Formats: sequence, C-alpha cells, structure tokens
Amino acid sequence: MADSSITKHERHLLWLLAAVQFTHTLDFMILMPLGPELIQRFGISAAGFGAMVSAYTLASAIMGLLGVLWLDRWDRKHAFLLLYVGFVAATISCGVAPSATWLLFSRTAAGACAGLLSAVVMAILADCVPAERRGRAIGTVMSSYGLSAVGGVPLGLSIASQWGWRAPFWAISALAGALWLLAWRILPRVDRHLATAREKGTSAAAPTLSAPGLALGWGLTFSVVFAGFLLIPYLSTFMVGNLGLRLSDLSWVYLCGGAATLFSSRWIGHLADRHGPPRVLGTLLVATLCPYLLFTHLTPSPKAIVAAIFVLFMTLVSGRAIPTIALVTSRVPPALRGRYLAVNMAASDGASGLAAWTSGLFLTTTPDGALVGFGHMGFLAVSVSLLALCILWVLGRSPVPQRAAHT
Repeated sequence: MADSSITKHERHLLWLLAAVQFTHTLDFMILMPLGPELIQRFGISAAGFGAMVSAYTLASAIMGLLGVLWLDRWDRKHAFLLLYVGFVAATISCGVAPSATWLLFSRTAAGACAGLLSAVVMAILADCVPAERRGRAIGTVMSSYGLSAVGGVPLGLSIASQWGWRAPFWAISALAGALWLLAWRILPRVDRHLATAREKGTSAAAPTLSAPGLALGWGLTFSVVFAGFLLIPYLSTFMVGNLGLRLSDLSWVYLCGGAATLFSSRWIGHLADRHGPPRVLGTLLVATLCPYLLFTHLTPSPKAIVAAIFVLFMTLVSGRAIPTIALVTSRVPPALRGRYLAVNMAASDGASGLAAWTSGLFLTTTPDGALVGFGHMGFLAVSVSLLALCILWVLGRSPVPQRAAHT
C-alpha cells in the first residue's frame, strides 16, 4: 500500500475490508483441522463432518442467489453491518454448540452470512476505489486468504490446544465484533448505486442483470474456480499417499504456500492495474497449465521439490481470482454491482463444491492411501482452464454496459 496513488482514506478502508475477509476466511478454514476432535467428541462419522464443511459453502451459494432480490436496494454500509452481525452471532453459536446438529446449523448460518458479506465487501471496494487502482485494492483484500493460512490457522489451533475446540470460534467472534464496531464508526455511507438506480429507474435496471455480457462473467468465474477445485481438496492426500510426505510435513508445505499467496496477491493486483485484468488473467490461465500437469503427474520426490511445486501451484491458482474479480466488477454498473457479485459468489461456491464432488467420482484410494486417477483430473483441470480462456476471449469482445467501464 506504499503506492502514492492510493489515498489515505482508501488505505484505511482496504485494511478494514481485508480484516473482515480474514475473520470469515479463518472461520471457514479453522473447522477442517478440528475434524478429528469433533468426530470423537460428538460421535459423528467422517461423512457427517464433511456435511459440516460443505454446509458453509452450500449456504453461501444459496444466499448468493437470494441476495439478487435485495442487495442493491440498501446502502452498502447497512447491508454490511447486518450481515456481519449475523456472522458474529453464528460464530458465537458455533462456540457454544452442545451437539453436532447445533454445530451444523450454526455453520450453515455462518456460511449464509459470509457468502453475501464477501459480495458486499467487493461491492464496497469497487464503489469506493477507481477502476485504475482496483486491482491493487482487490489484491490487498485478497491477501487476507494467505494471512489466514499462514498465521490464522496455526494460531487458532494453538488456542484450541490450550483452551479447547470452542476457543477459536470465541476468538474469531471477538475479533469480528471489534471490527463491526470499527466499521460502524468509520465506514461511510456507500449509496451511490441507489442514486444511479433512481436516475435510470429501478424497473429498467433489473433486466440488465441477465444481459449476455454480464452472464459471461459468471461463466468465467465458475470455470476458473472449477478448474482449481478439481485438485485443491485432494492435494494433501496426494502429497502423503503418492509423493511420500509425512502428515507432519503438510503444515510446513501449506505454510510456504500461504506465505507465497500473501505476498503475491498485491503484486498480481498491481499487474492487473498496469496491464489490464484480461491480459493478466489470460497469462495466469496459461501459466497454471504447467503446475496442473506437473503436480498431478509428480512421482515421490524430496520435500523441498514438492513444496516448491506446491508454492507455484497455489500462487498461480489463487492469484487468478484477483484479475477475475477486477474484470467482472469493471463491467457491472454500480446499481447492479451488489446483486451481480452475490450471484458471482454463488457461482464461485457452487463451482468449488461441484468440482470437489466431480473429482471424488473419478478418484479411488488404494489400501496404502495413494490416490488413483489424479493425473486424469490434472488433464480435466487443463481442459476447463482452456474453456475459461475461450470465455475470457468472448467476454473481451462483448460490449461493456453503459456507465460500467470506469466506475
């Protein structure tokens, strides 16, 4: 954020939004390493625990679709505060859950609020930061994902080991509660989209949401996320079962990947501002073809080599989200932006869940824990990435909706 073109007001806003993204990203991530204890404590099956994990993204996707009905009808600050207080309440509920059923419903509520909250965060960012600086702004906010992996999850697990599995949820809700108060005090009204809607007439704005040029953005988001999540949920199993890493090595490997994403996010955002989101996204889509094939066809190798390829994989795959969001937000008029991004978030969540399910249909596990068929998933990921390139090309040739290009 040292770039002089970023104003002081924008800097404060971006760090606030990044901190908010950090809390709900960590809330999603922290459940997975707590799995063994929760399975034992509540006496649930692995499938039951999987339902708790998937409930978060499924609820997020459904609420994203429902958000199209109302999200642009409110001041974005009011929508943000409402959704964030719901997220805080749901996270507290996770921390006090007396049963697996209670925890499942609490995770569903947290996911429902978090999905729409991400859409509102990106809408606020797009409304408050000019298009020429939006890539760096998105990169700053997206760096919260890397920070969650590098610092948040290890700290959360340390808290859990000291005070029990409930403590991380209490800590997250306490941090989120403090951020809610800070946002209530310093976040300005973000209602320019309401004025735009009044100027054009609310009845005329709604049909524009289904314009082909906008729908292509959802297709682009879906294909970009789908390609990555064909592989991401199974990387740890592949590294242990096929590449010879120990379970204790995974934390070190993921730490390296998270650190790389943390530092690369702002750099990729800067490139998107300098060269344009379409060119940067196209370059990243082509660049990811190499780690897709290289990683999925890797044979047992030293830990350093596996970690280096994993870092390349995570940097390129996670980095594609930055120019994708910058591109789709630049093509949406402010009056439609919140609802559009809500559906875009639903497309992202739906793609991640559907991709993981698709891979699960084709992958098998040997008695010694090795994955069979992972190489085929690498080829499928390459094919979907090439499809995303085609969508990007068509999107680039479609007209930009009026008033969207520079807002």
